[in-house]
Amino acid sequence: MIYHLFQYLQKFDIPGQGLFTYLSFRAMLTSVTAMLISFFIGRRIISWLQRKQIGETIRDLGLEGQIQKKGTPTMGGIIIIISIVVPVLLFCDLTNVYAQLLLFTTLWCGALGFADDYIKVFKHNKEGLHPKAKLLAQIILGLVIGMTVWLSDDIVVREKVPVRPGVANIVEKGDRGSLNVDSQTLVAEDTGWKMENVVKSTKTTIPFVKSHEFDYKSLSPFKGRWGWYCKWAIYVLMIVIVITACSNGTNLTDGMDGLAAGTSAIVGVVLGVLAWVGGNLVSSDYLNIMYIPGSGEIAVFMSAFVGALMGFLWYNSFPAQVFMGDTGSLTIGGIIGVGAVLMRKELLLPILCGIFLVESLSVIMQRGYFKYTKKKYGEGRRIFKMSPLHHHYQKEGIPALIKKPVHAIPEAKIVARFWLIGIILAVATLALLKIR
Repeated sequence: MIYHLFQYLQKFDIPGQGLFTYLSFRAMLTSVTAMLISFFIGRRIISWLQRKQIGETIRDLGLEGQIQKKGTPTMGGIIIIISIVVPVLLFCDLTNVYAQLLLFTTLWCGALGFADDYIKVFKHNKEGLHPKAKLLAQIILGLVIGMTVWLSDDIVVREKVPVRPGVANIVEKGDRGSLNVDSQTLVAEDTGWKMENVVKSTKTTIPFVKSHEFDYKSLSPFKGRWGWYCKWAIYVLMIVIVITACSNGTNLTDGMDGLAAGTSAIVGVVLGVLAWVGGNLVSSDYLNIMYIPGSGEIAVFMSAFVGALMGFLWYNSFPAQVFMGDTGSLTIGGIIGVGAVLMRKELLLPILCGIFLVESLSVIMQRGYFKYTKKKYGEGRRIFKMSPLHHHYQKEGIPALIKKPVHAIPEAKIVARFWLIGIILAVATLALLKIR
């Protein structure tokens, strides 16, 4: 709202108002604001949760320090959601379709997670929301995002952009509305500069190949009109899968103090960098990646996302004063998945979100192997001491496949090591932009 206020005040030539036209300034402002909001409302919300006795129910699974966490306030994801939404409403361009979709995702996933936590805490049902209902809600979100990407004229891409002298200044100020986009051209009216072939596309970014691009139409068995519909159906299906997988992967990672929040903040920084690069004319041309008009606004949103998580870590780091619950974990995963899809970077997620991927695979492998061995031998066996994977390192015991005693590692050390791995994966993801 402040952004739009300064847009209106441009006609009065007030000193300093031009700062709000720069993505970089608004990104820093949203990040700091989100962090401060999280700091100040965190204590109040934690106290309110304690008064309402909204505490975590803990099962004794033989994990170090587990019982001490009993009664710790949960549903702290409310802190994250408020700390994201308020700065976004203040400093984002609310007419931007990417900001609108990310804001919708935050509220949708937040409501879904809140419903799940509410059933667990107030209805005393440990299972929470039925898995099918949760999955259906995630699929609906994926379909909404996918259909918007397909049908909206504001979501377009351009892979190659010729850079001319003086263009850098145009791009940095491009979010003021001086660039008008339709399905064929992008025009800077005040310069007469024109780009051709800004079109709807099913292309996305893929690592290790020369052009860094992959078109989903290559998966279509049809050509012509049916091929056009088929490629978009495949793309929408992929969007649904990515968003659902990210949301659930983050949910599974939320099992230790600061683990999900810290690793997600690292992912958010990389997504913010990729959004700024992809929405910047000069940078996208230099790195030879597709230019996505208007996607720079995602960088502003991701700045609020990272700031909110950093502020939440003030209370969630070991020993945690509050847990995010599904209210936070489902929201974080949804934002990461939708953000990556809108930037056409979803195929980089297996590397960038490698921790979430491995956590999810550990659960799938554990359950699959247990069912297989139970059917074959009459007794279920396990690959890991416990899943998701972070609990494997936290539990004393002998893994079934290794047959060698493994001692439990302190929770704080496990979290710190996972953060380090997340940083390595983040750097590797950015490095892929120059590896062909």
